[in-house]
Amino acid sequence: MRGLYALKPWYTRRLDGIVRWAVDRDVSPDVFTWLGVLSAAAAGVAIALGSWPLALLLLAGRLAGANLDGAVARARGVSRPWGFVINELGDRISDLLMFAGLAVLLGRLQGGAAVGFVLVAAVVATLPTFVSLAGAGAGAPRLNGGPFGKTERCLAVVLMVAMPGLSPLLLAVTVGLSLATASTRLRQLRRALA
Repeated sequence: MRGLYALKPWYTRRLDGIVRWAVDRDVSPDVFTWLGVLSAAAAGVAIALGSWPLALLLLAGRLAGANLDGAVARARGVSRPWGFVINELGDRISDLLMFAGLAVLLGRLQGGAAVGFVLVAAVVATLPTFVSLAGAGAGAPRLNGGPFGKTERCLAVVLMVAMPGLSPLLLAVTVGLSLATASTRLRQLRRALA
């Protein structure tokens, strides 16, 4: 089950003009990784302030950066192992910034218990990535997608900013579906590495 990750080819086509521009000017793919992180940092502030429209826009920018770094690397023929490391670091930092903004918002609106729940969700949401990276380290392909990947996490956070009263339910969904995603990836990796 690929979740919203199945939309990546469509999203990549929307960004094709930027890819061509970057290739024509020899722009490093790492620039897009760090632009995505900066967009996530700004999104974290927007989330903390409770501005869901701005958070939505900035998280779309975060996802664009995460998409463009790989697309530009492939189009320029400069994919490299260090770029993979930078990409993964950028994604993890971006997730932490997003969840930090959510912790601030929900802590202000709902108290310390909400902050604790956000921290649990943030940790559990990293498990699918840890599974994928462990598999890649063992020689399997890097797994992405759902049922609850990066795009779904961003959407869940935007919904919590827009409707904070639903955050206990949405955080529980984040935890449950992140565990399901990690489990799904583990099964896929076991088959791939058998």
